[in-house]
Amino acid sequence: MTDVLHVKGRVLAGPDDVRDELWVVGGRISYDRPATARDPRTVEGWVLPGMVDAHCHVGLDHHGPVSDDVSEKQALTDREAGALLLRDAGSPSDTRWIDDREDLPKVIRAGRHIARTRRYIRNYAWEIEPEDLVAYVAREARRGDGWVKLVGDWIDREAGDLSACWPRDAVAAAITEAHRLGARVTAHCFAEDSLRDLVESGIDCVEHATGLTDDLIPLFAAHRVAIVPTLINTATFPKLADGGERKFPRWSAHMRRLHERRYDTVRNAYDAGIPVFVGTDAGGTLPHGLAAAEVAELVTAGIPAVDAISATTWAARAWLGRPGLDEGAPADLVVFDQDPRADVRVLADPRRVVLNGRVVG
Repeated sequence: MTDVLHVKGRVLAGPDDVRDELWVVGGRISYDRPATARDPRTVEGWVLPGMVDAHCHVGLDHHGPVSDDVSEKQALTDREAGALLLRDAGSPSDTRWIDDREDLPKVIRAGRHIARTRRYIRNYAWEIEPEDLVAYVAREARRGDGWVKLVGDWIDREAGDLSACWPRDAVAAAITEAHRLGARVTAHCFAEDSLRDLVESGIDCVEHATGLTDDLIPLFAAHRVAIVPTLINTATFPKLADGGERKFPRWSAHMRRLHERRYDTVRNAYDAGIPVFVGTDAGGTLPHGLAAAEVAELVTAGIPAVDAISATTWAARAWLGRPGLDEGAPADLVVFDQDPRADVRVLADPRRVVLNGRVVG
């Protein structure tokens, strides 16, 4: 590892905190020039904290769990794209070995998805009934890194449409147990009808949240429930709807409606003060390395560029309890040729990626 690295240009330590330089000493950030700085390696440009993908799946593809070699490629793809902190929102693979690799992004795990029997993608989740929900939530709370992932709704084949997976009393008991064990809870939710029970039961975050309606937005805002919209994933809804049209026409029509209002949903949530974070849903059917594309989607939805950037940098890291470009923090940062606040498309083309103080890209 390079003992001293000099990073200079415009260091965006916060949305309103712009500095001229920082130093990396022993893999950590310092804003004081070290006495040992003699001919250090220099990196120049516009600097951001390593980006966050707050909804991805390392160790998973559309078939289910993958080998360690494939998991490594997924993590490296995120690293090359500047995403250096990943919240793994459900994976059946054991990826703890990544923690021992200083050249791979840091991962915050939510354990394995917990779903209702035959109400999720095959080979992804523990598939259980409501009476077992508390026990499985406790299990994944102990295995994860402070998060548990529920499948809040999915297609009910008998009804032919999306519907909630869990009765309210089961959800409330499970979330209470997770909180008792020090874990936060998030849930996959496409539709509308699971959201009130989840929020009033104390959930911390909702993934996708395409069913968020005007009457539910004040509830989310009052409870400070975050959303991770995964807009690049919801862009696939029309294709999914086309594939299910013949067998499940009600479901297909519902998915199209959710897709049509997706930008309004996200902008209305943002306007109401609901925390919005960047997540790609990579690792299922989508490739890794798409955090910059999701930021651009948030801007398309009407979120100001600086807040969309914050949703993958400063605010996202604070939400997950991880440092940004703070004094003494691990030097995880990304360098760009231009100011990303002027054009977020810049995020898709990092000049340099620094992880744990090493220039890795």
